[in-house]
Amino acid sequence: MAFQDKPRKDWYRILGAEPSESLTELKQKYQKLILLYHPDKQSADVPAGEVEERVQRFIEIDQAWKILGNEETKKEYDLQRRGRFLSRSAGCRGSSSFMQWLVSTDEQCYTCSCRCGGKYTVSRNEAEEVTLVYCDTCSLIIEIL
Repeated sequence: MAFQDKPRKDWYRILGAEPSESLTELKQKYQKLILLYHPDKQSADVPAGEVEERVQRFIEIDQAWKILGNEETKKEYDLQRRGRFLSRSAGCRGSSSFMQWLVSTDEQCYTCSCRCGGKYTVSRNEAEEVTLVYCDTCSLIIEIL
C-alpha cells in the first residue's frame, strides 16, 4: 500500500503508459525514464532549479514503478483508480434507449458495455421482466425503461 499517501497521482501518466500495457512494456518505459532523469546522468551546466525538478521527476518515476511493477500493488492501485473514475462519473442509472445493446444469437442474451469495462447482461426472456441490470464487474446498475 505504498501509494495510499499519494492517492491522486496518476502513476501511468508519470510513466507515459496505459493501464492496458504489459509489465514488460511498463518496465521498458520505466527504465528509459529513470536513465533520463537519474541525478548522476545530469549535465553539470543545468540550472539549479531544473536539477531540483529533474530529481523530483526521478522520485515520481521510481514511486510509479514501485506500484506498477508489482502485480499485487498494481491490481490494488487499478481498483482504487477505477473507483475514483466511477465516483467522478455522473449517476449510476442509465436508460436502455441511450445504450447500444448487442444481441448474442447463440446465447439469446443482450449485452452492453459498462464504463468500468465490465458488461451488463440480460437474457431475452429476462429482458421483458427485469428493470434493473447489474454490471458483472462493478457495483453500477442500469434501469431498463
